[in-house]
Parts: sequence; C-alpha cells; structure tokens
Amino acid sequence: MSLFPQAFHGYLYALWTLYIISIGVWILLQKRSPVSTLTWILTLSFIPVLGFFIYYLFGPKKIIRHRLSRRSSRLIVERNYALWNRFVQHDGLPEEYQSMARLVFNTTNIPLCHSLDYRLLSGGEQTYDAIFDAIRKARKYILLEYYIFETDQTGTALRDLLTEKVKEGVRVYLLIDALGSPLLTRRFMNGFIEAGGHLDFFHNITWRRLFSLVNFRNHRKIVVCDGVIGFTGGVNITDTQDLRRNPNAFHDVHIQVSGPVVAWLESIFMEDWHYSTGDLSLLRELKKITRKADNIEFIASEQSKTYRIQVIPSGPDSDYAPILRIMVSAMYRARQCIYLTTPYFVPDEASLFALTSAALRGVDVRLLVPQRSDNLVVTLATQSWYEDLIRAGVRVFEYTPRMLHTKTLVIDKDLSFIGSANFDYRSFFLNFEISVLCYEPEANSLLAQEFQETLLSAREVVLTKQGFAYRLLTSTARLFSPLL
Repeated sequence: MSLFPQAFHGYLYALWTLYIISIGVWILLQKRSPVSTLTWILTLSFIPVLGFFIYYLFGPKKIIRHRLSRRSSRLIVERNYALWNRFVQHDGLPEEYQSMARLVFNTTNIPLCHSLDYRLLSGGEQTYDAIFDAIRKARKYILLEYYIFETDQTGTALRDLLTEKVKEGVRVYLLIDALGSPLLTRRFMNGFIEAGGHLDFFHNITWRRLFSLVNFRNHRKIVVCDGVIGFTGGVNITDTQDLRRNPNAFHDVHIQVSGPVVAWLESIFMEDWHYSTGDLSLLRELKKITRKADNIEFIASEQSKTYRIQVIPSGPDSDYAPILRIMVSAMYRARQCIYLTTPYFVPDEASLFALTSAALRGVDVRLLVPQRSDNLVVTLATQSWYEDLIRAGVRVFEYTPRMLHTKTLVIDKDLSFIGSANFDYRSFFLNFEISVLCYEPEANSLLAQEFQETLLSAREVVLTKQGFAYRLLTSTARLFSPLL
C-alpha cells in the first residue's frame, strides 16, 4: 500500500512534467546540435530540480561579451601596421589560399598579415628560455595571458622576473584564468603588485559569475613584448611542462613570432583585459607609448623573409566557431596528408566527417594522441572513436612516454595550425582559444618534422577484439562527449 495519497502522486507527475518542459525549452534555446540537446534533456530529466543548477553551471554555450571597442583597438593595430609597412615588403597571397584567408577574416575580422619570424619552440624548456629572454629585453611593456600559472619554481621565477621589469619602469599586465590557476593569489603576487604590476583574473569566481565556474574559460596563452615579439601555443606556466624540473613533464610546443602579426595578439589581449576588468587604462597606456622606428627598422633589417600568417581567436562569444570551421575547411582541401596532434580528441560530427572523408579519398591522415591523458573520461571517449577512424583509413598513434599536450595540425605542404585549442567540443565551443594559421611551406615543414619526431615515441593502434567491460566504458564515455 502506498504511503502517499494517489493525488500526491499526480502532483509529483505534474511537477516532473513541468520541470522537463521548462528545462527542455531552456536547452532548446541554446541551439546546440540535436545530439547534444537530446543528451542534456535525457540526462537532466532524471535529476529533478537539481538539473536546473547543473545546467546553469555546466550547460550554457554562449556568452554575451561586452568587448573593447573594435574601433579603439583597431586604431592601435593600424598604427602598428603603418609603422611596420615602412620596412616590410609583403608578398601577395596566391589564389589557392585566398578563399581560406577570406574565411578567417569573415569569421574573426582578422585579415592576412605577416610575421618576420616563425620559430617553433619544442618543449617547455625551449619555450621558457625564449619567453624569459624576450621579457628581459623588453623596455616598454609586457602583456601576458595564461590559463595555468602555478606557484611552483617556474611560476615563482616568472613572477620575480616580471617584478624586476616593473621596477625598471616597464609596464606589465598579467591576465590569468581564475579556474585554471586556483592557487595563484594576490598574496603570492604581492611584490609584483606593490611594485606597480597589473594583475587580473578572467572570470573570477563570484556568485554573480557562478555559471562560468566550468564553462567559458580563457584557455589562451599569449605573451607580447614591446609590440615587437609575440608568443602563443599550448605551454602554460608550470613545472609540469619543463623536463628540467619534472621528469614526467608534458610534451608541448609554442611559437615565437615578430612584426605586424604581434599587433593582433596585442589586440586580442586588450579585448580580454577590458572584458575582465572593465578598464580602458591599458588602451590609454599603449596610446601614450611611442615606438621608435629605428628599433623596428633594426629588427626588420635582420630578416630576409616574411611569413604569411593569420591569427584565429575563438570563443563562446562567436557565432561561427572559427577554429573548428577553419580546420574542417582546411581538411577538406587536403590532397596529400593531414597530421593532427591533440591531447584531447573528442570530435563533433563535422570534424569527424572531415578526417574520415579525407582518409577515404586517399589522403594520408594520422592522429597522434597521448596513450593516457590527464583526464580518464576523455581518454576513454577518445578510444571510443578508434574503430571508426581506423576502419576509414585514419592511422592512429598513441604517445607513450609522457602526457602529450601538443596542439598542431599540418595540412599537405603549405598549411599549418598551432595554438591553444584541443580537438574537442569544449575548445571549439566553450573556451576562449587562439590558433595561428600559417601559409608557408617552411612553417609547415617545422611542424611536420615535430610530428614525425614525436611519432618515434608512439605506438600505432591496431584494432583488436575488446572485452565487454571496456566497450561499455568507452561507449558510455562517448555518450557524454557533448558535455566534456
């Protein structure tokens, strides 16, 4: 016999129905993919009431960002271009690349530009040495933006160096993601702040911004020194990416660029800084800083070649998922090879189709992932796609020595991508990311060589019959891939 009256059961069913309708409408208005929408609705239907809070924290995929005035930030970029163009001769982009360049521009508002240098930095050791050296040589200002900034030896060394630069009169602005660097406190950075350094946190965790606890993270890594030299890629500030301090350090890559392209890294930083602080003082500071043409002339005269390049910012404030859209477009353009390296492989339907379609039409498609990432669910989800990929002709390799954190894509002999974005739903739609597309065989060759050298420490995955428990685990992990 039921402990509750029949009428009470009716009320419960009515409330449950109202809950499902309400949360269903909320999820539908997010305009996710049908698979993702159904996954969320079905999952949260079995979590009455609490499902509202879960979706509030983890669910929304769009954010309205009050961005820094494009006009103001572009004024600085245009001024930099005018100065650089006095010394740099630019080659035109061949017809075969123009549609790709237009796609980047129409999704990001960033045109084709040039770099005087394209230096691939393999591993945290090379990356930190190059960044620290550029910071030491900076005389006017330094801009830094990171997802992870640990309070370990690497973080302490960088903090102390930045503090020294502030005391020398250099303006230093440091923007850190609040969730990515939970142990980085103002107390740890007190000496830097007291010396006059500027520190702020992207999406600092507050009750007002509780929804951003997991989603909408700033995963970008940007360093700009004096508007002349810039860095970006996948390396964070942590001992876990430096073999000199950790024998199991992640393997990752970064790039160093110089010249006109740095203005776009600077512009992206300024927009993120303004969004986080609501403060336009950085813009005013940079307007006051005069840049000596003879310094630029000296740097430009040292280079005999320029690299055609485009910066691709992406985030939940964009309607176009630029990094995903442009990578997929490049894959469909491939005729010889596609070499993809990523620590997290959780593809959506479009990117999975692009990879398998390329393999099916005879392109040499290779995927390089870590044997075990630092996220077990993501590792299982990644493995769930092995059979689909391999049967289509994609060769899958697992890097065995350590965690592989590299994020690169090589297309044929002329297109290459490097940046902060993983090949997963979160990077494509939920995080603020940055990638750099280069249209030069020299840059492509550097990343292809890095891929081949890393491949020497990897094993190729061969399809074998798996046990029921393993298949169930990987299939379950794939089910939750739209939420990862």
